[in-house]
Amino acid sequence: MPETFVQAPRAWVDFADPADEGQRLRCDLTWLTSGYRCIFGAGCPGIYADRPDDGCCTLGAHFADPADEQRVAEAMRRLGVNDWQLHAEGRSHGWVEVDDEGERKTRIVDGACIFLNRPGFTGGTGCALHTWALANDRQPLTIKPDVCWQLPIRRRYRDVDRGDGTAYLEITIEEYDRSGWGAGGHDFDWYCSSATEAHVATQPLYRTYAAELTELIGPAAYAVLVPLCEQHLATSDLLTLHPATRTAAGESMSW
Repeated sequence: MPETFVQAPRAWVDFADPADEGQRLRCDLTWLTSGYRCIFGAGCPGIYADRPDDGCCTLGAHFADPADEQRVAEAMRRLGVNDWQLHAEGRSHGWVEVDDEGERKTRIVDGACIFLNRPGFTGGTGCALHTWALANDRQPLTIKPDVCWQLPIRRRYRDVDRGDGTAYLEITIEEYDRSGWGAGGHDFDWYCSSATEAHVATQPLYRTYAAELTELIGPAAYAVLVPLCEQHLATSDLLTLHPATRTAAGESMSW
């Protein structure tokens, strides 16, 4: 099914961060109340048609900062040969590379991220870090690269001048759509956030991604966000529902 139009009307909410008076949150209610869920291994065709088993792992993951890389390095050392298909390759020849722009990222091996376990591996297909975390009762966000666990949520920052000599930091929480990947995102053969096939969750995104949202904005701000999302679901019309969720649900919601 064709992807839906991500520039359709959206509902936004803006509120002060209860944990920091110098910050405000600007959140996309249309996205956070959508029925999106990751369908890797459950119908995901991959971002490139000739790599259908990779999901979005074809490109590898750029590190947000040195702390991000260090967290992944510590997790990598916990992976055994039964957890990580490319264990020997990663340990012998490294798991980090530098791209053409000098940015550090997970290494690409045989066309995909070195941490991607390919089909047929006895430890299971998918991210070795993610699988290890779930098997060891850990949140995947505690060991995966930031960009990986944050998807499909995008966090952006902007300094806002109030015009009265004061300013605040605006933190935007929104859909990580194709544009979030830069110009290359428009070359993907398929992308999940706007695809109807991926809007099949039985609960809205702000609930299913509670751990990730809490990490991104803090527990106090998340506690404010939840009733705002619930109010939006209770009072919104079809115009401000995510178009992919609306199409998947046949213009009716199950929650």
